[in-house]
Amino acid sequence: MSLTYICKRCGTCCHEIPGEYVRRIPIYPDEVDRMIKIAKEREIEFKIIEDLIFPDLKNKKILILTYRIIFNDKNQGCPFYDEVEGCTIQNIKPLACQAYPLSLKQIDAFNFEISIDPLCNFVVRNYNTIETLDLEKLKELFKEEYPKGEKFYKKNKRLILKMRKLEAMKEIEIPRQIKLDDFNKYLKKWERREIVVN
Repeated sequence: MSLTYICKRCGTCCHEIPGEYVRRIPIYPDEVDRMIKIAKEREIEFKIIEDLIFPDLKNKKILILTYRIIFNDKNQGCPFYDEVEGCTIQNIKPLACQAYPLSLKQIDAFNFEISIDPLCNFVVRNYNTIETLDLEKLKELFKEEYPKGEKFYKKNKRLILKMRKLEAMKEIEIPRQIKLDDFNKYLKKWERREIVVN
């Protein structure tokens, strides 16, 4: 195949998109620690917000599976993006960024699938070709990103499996339905517990 994906470091994936679409760059708790350390060393303002969370009724805790980077006010972008260099943490960036333009699409609270971000400039320019490719050709096109996308997908699956095991062992209790008022009350009052897998 003549087409090869090469990141142009244009920053499309590192910035908010105007409108109702919210760019979500999920990061795992172990990645957060590393990014906080780098931000402190570089004196960069780095903020995160809880992303994928569940209330644990048994222990009265909010279980955190992932966080999300809050884009800065100045340019509505990732604080580690530089207009000249591109990503300034290229070699140690979060798994979600390593897999881009492949991303995880959340089907429901417990299920994800790998998809291609249609907002990536490379994807936009080559959409007619990309949409005709089968899985093997997509793996060839995104030869660096696809294995990382799979790793990202598998890590999310391990997190969900860990949650289900904790539930089966009656160590946690996750409600299948919850009123928004109750959930908001739990968010304000309950301590946090990070759920981590390798």
